[in-house]
Amino acid sequence: MTNRIKQSGDGLALQVTKPARTAGLVEEDENGNPNERADIRVFAFDGLLLLTDTDRVDDDDVAELAATAVRDTSSLHRVMDASIQIAGNGYQVQLPPAEDAGFRVGDQPACTAAPNMLVLADGESERLATDFEAIRREQLATSSS
Repeated sequence: MTNRIKQSGDGLALQVTKPARTAGLVEEDENGNPNERADIRVFAFDGLLLLTDTDRVDDDDVAELAATAVRDTSSLHRVMDASIQIAGNGYQVQLPPAEDAGFRVGDQPACTAAPNMLVLADGESERLATDFEAIRREQLATSSS
């Protein structure tokens, strides 16, 4: 089950330990200690947050993902850089533009992980989140062939 959005520091955040590991946004040593945490960019659309690794998702792929979200949501709010932080026994991500996308403290968005990317979606945007996962996997398959 997905965690709830919480107030953290000056903004909103979400505990994303398992999805961040699945997406490759954190790298850990054999003892589970973090070696590297990705710098991410958060895109806010109505009911949807797209989080991409700034170093591992190339600009053309980001543009394709963002354009798809704009077409499907008819929106684009803010785009901001954020980070994966150590929190509790895992990781959390700061979500500076979450309120622009309609998320509030206590919301429990669906969290979809794909390589170097997370998608947080409200109930109405869950289908789009799975589409993003497929698009990202197709991008990687195309770039490796």
